[in-house]
Amino acid sequence: QVHLVESGGGLVQAGGSLRLSCAASGRSISTYIMGWFRQAPGKERDFVAAINWNGIRTNYADSVKGRFTISRDDANNTVDLQMNSLKPEDTAVYYCALGPRYDGASSYRERYGYWGQGTQVTVSS
Repeated sequence: QVHLVESGGGLVQAGGSLRLSCAASGRSISTYIMGWFRQAPGKERDFVAAINWNGIRTNYADSVKGRFTISRDDANNTVDLQMNSLKPEDTAVYYCALGPRYDGASSYRERYGYWGQGTQVTVSS
């Protein structure tokens, strides 16, 4: 069993930055793919970013490419999402997720078996 806890959300003006962090406990995240998803009110939970099991490959939704960066620190069992140039449409609850081992940076929500409780990000215009 693994427990994921997100932090770092908050209220920021458009153009600003936030850094989300996901801390895992109960299992080492080493060798597992990790991802970030987000869900706005009334919408589906959408893919944001993923990093493959050894950190070599990353994958981003088109809407965040060039603005967001995912990174992992297996020694500290954390995954971060640096978000720059934030836009009002980035407003959502952001979720960290753990996927299968030794896999690529998948964007498919169904591949992820463990989820955090989410952290709210609100971008004002």
